[in-house]
Amino acid sequence: MRFPAFRHLAALTALGLALPLGSALAGDEPAPEDVVGALEKISGVHAGLRRNHAKGTCAVGSFQATEAAKSLSSSQLFSGQAVPVIARFSLAGPNPAVPDTTRNPRALALQFQLPNGELHQMAMLNTPVFGAATVESFYQRQLADIPDPATGKRDPEKLAAYKAKFPDSKGQGDWLASHNPPPSFAETAYHSLNAFKFIDGAKHERWVKWRFEPRDGVHFLSDEELNSLPKDFLVQRITERTRKSPVQWDMVVSLGEPGDPIDNPAVAWPAQRKEVKVGTLTLTRAGNDAVGQCEDINFDPNVLSAGVEPSPDAILAYRSAAYAVSFGKRLDEKAK
Repeated sequence: MRFPAFRHLAALTALGLALPLGSALAGDEPAPEDVVGALEKISGVHAGLRRNHAKGTCAVGSFQATEAAKSLSSSQLFSGQAVPVIARFSLAGPNPAVPDTTRNPRALALQFQLPNGELHQMAMLNTPVFGAATVESFYQRQLADIPDPATGKRDPEKLAAYKAKFPDSKGQGDWLASHNPPPSFAETAYHSLNAFKFIDGAKHERWVKWRFEPRDGVHFLSDEELNSLPKDFLVQRITERTRKSPVQWDMVVSLGEPGDPIDNPAVAWPAQRKEVKVGTLTLTRAGNDAVGQCEDINFDPNVLSAGVEPSPDAILAYRSAAYAVSFGKRLDEKAK
């Protein structure tokens, strides 16, 4: 594992160790504790659960790279050998009781267990862009979502003021407004959002983004289903789907070109970028058949194997510190 900056702390928490963090990273960014604290104020503290993506379920399986992947990165992830995977599907937000029909992002987090104890992790959303270009924007959105103590509901004026001040939220918001949620975790694509650097065996470097395309196809709930489905159905559906047969996604890498932004996850790259299929994710057990497999993992996407490096994206770098704060709190609560 490679641990530049704060990443060594988060990587250690991924291995089960909680470590204290400082109050800030750099510049004028809000402290990680403040961001996590804002999430806690939206729907309360749910002891032992993640502060974001609180509602979720586990899965297990493997990943196998294509031959083409080796020409892009020297990472052991792309060796061509089957790599064990622990996965977590989730809904965005701090509320573990959020209905499965909510118009919010679905997420897929992966931990690849490489040879010699090396780990590689990913954290993806099913929206093609992120809802914030900066840490400050993300933080201010959480503050805008905190309910008014007098009404117990979110203040629409605060939310409107946030959107006016931070137009970087518009891309993800528009996508969510124009697409109904998926009928299953298995029927949506998941995007890296952040850019990463792939380095091949000859030390050639390429900026890339990726998505995991479902072999079950991309589908959306109908308006009728959206209004008639029960509050909880996603866990049961992914459980039943993997009992029938393994569920698979193809990992497709988009190759960046000069001028493509590598530090702004709120902006998508042009659709015309060259794409390469680099592997297939296969999940064999999920939901009720994989309970407890993923809950003690901190899915920090900066835990990377040699041959893959992070971009200079402030959102990406910040995730290590914020994830570690949340993970440390969960460990402390479970220990009590």
